[in-house]
Amino acid sequence: MSNAVRIKELNDKITALEKENTTLKETIAYLTRKLYGRSSETSKNLNIQGQMSLFDEAEQEQNIKAKEPTLEEVESYLRNRKYNGQRKEKLANLPHEKRIIPMHPEDKFCIECGNELKLIGEEFVRTEVEYIPATLRVIDYYREVYECRKCRKNGASHIEKSPMVDPVIPHSYASATSVAYVMYQKFVNALPLYRLEKEWKNLGLNLSRATMANWIMIASKEWLNPIVEEMHRILLKEKYLHADETTVQVMKEAGRKNTTKSYMWVYGSYRESKTPIRIFEYRPTRSGENADKYLKGFKGYLISDAYQGYNKVEGVTRCYCWAHLRRYFVDAMPEDVKGKETIAPQQAIERIGQLFKIEEEIVNKSAEERLKIRKEKSTELVDEFFVWIEENQNKYVSKSKIGKAFTYAMNQKEGLMRYLEDGNIEMSNNLAERAIRPFTVGRKNWLFSGSPKGAKASATVYSIVETAKANNLDPYKYLTYIFKSLPGVDLKEYPEFINYLLPWDEQVQAICKKAE
Repeated sequence: MSNAVRIKELNDKITALEKENTTLKETIAYLTRKLYGRSSETSKNLNIQGQMSLFDEAEQEQNIKAKEPTLEEVESYLRNRKYNGQRKEKLANLPHEKRIIPMHPEDKFCIECGNELKLIGEEFVRTEVEYIPATLRVIDYYREVYECRKCRKNGASHIEKSPMVDPVIPHSYASATSVAYVMYQKFVNALPLYRLEKEWKNLGLNLSRATMANWIMIASKEWLNPIVEEMHRILLKEKYLHADETTVQVMKEAGRKNTTKSYMWVYGSYRESKTPIRIFEYRPTRSGENADKYLKGFKGYLISDAYQGYNKVEGVTRCYCWAHLRRYFVDAMPEDVKGKETIAPQQAIERIGQLFKIEEEIVNKSAEERLKIRKEKSTELVDEFFVWIEENQNKYVSKSKIGKAFTYAMNQKEGLMRYLEDGNIEMSNNLAERAIRPFTVGRKNWLFSGSPKGAKASATVYSIVETAKANNLDPYKYLTYIFKSLPGVDLKEYPEFINYLLPWDEQVQAICKKAE
């Protein structure tokens, strides 16, 4: 072997090792950001103009121009009544109590002459918000019993009793409010049951987490499932749907190890739907057949990431999420943002940011207006973006983070451009991601579901509370309303009753509306 050939082989090997080294550094930087960095992908948090610090929240948030109030301003503020502006608005819906601080009898004399002081008025001093801890009360239900005395005289006994509302859970001391509270704390505030157990104990009741789990399982199956099923039927009639999925660990699943990943799927109607719906479905796998089965009958636009499993859903038009594409380029940002490797991902992020900026400006306009503005402003920018992608794609190693970002953009071009065809198609899948975020927060607190039945119950409750939020309802009020209204109703005989419990019903809106 000649020296020239040997040298060429060594140079090729060095080049390959350098590329591998670069890829490894990319991976380390990416994993470091995932562990310690800020999750937001806004330009502000990316800090793409300088060093991408992992610990710079204080520096990013500080405003050196913000001045401290002077002593004179503070004194003036205290002298004036504070029911003005923002404070008045914040406290307007809270009950107010006037509390007068009396003067001690020994002090009601003038220190100059000793004469008795006379009351001439009151001086406002300050306003405080007082926290009153929750309390429990036990309600013992009795009902009136009536007897017909005439029938009795005639030798026949006739007794009538006042009607009673059926309980949420038979043979239990659970009430509509207590079951709603358990669900609210666990599925809205992400409190694990062991924390709730302590909370109940502090209130004076030893309520075990096993009992609370039973409440959730029974109440969700009996009273929430019928509502979710009806929402599912309504959802399939929509023209635009959002979809997403995330992992969940489920124990005691037949034929599977406890460490095996399962999935929580979420489906939602589009932003301007007259019936905002968010439905969660637990499935053991990520197979696209799950989505195909659940969405059977739906014919329209499906907005999601580029997961190929959704291709199994028949009769839908795929629309891809630009936020997912941006995430690919964010992941490709090197640790040292000043390096030459930063140019391509930074340019991509900025180009995509321009498109999102347009969407922010037109978010409150009609679908027709949005489509018109997209054609005027966005179409040219999108075309330029993909021309830039084509021109630069081959400059990078395909297995590198930036290489994968370019490949993803080209492969999903058709689906990414689809939002330019219809004003109701969102540029991103943020609607579904926002719906699934509370679940991911809760998942961090309880780590896994105890059984497939538990996971299905969780999916049902999440469907109710997230749909309530989407309809501007207070989830606790809505859950309480359902548990007070539905027990005792024969849905087989009166299936239309479910319609009166859907979150957009006028009476539901009036009773369960979230406080402004």
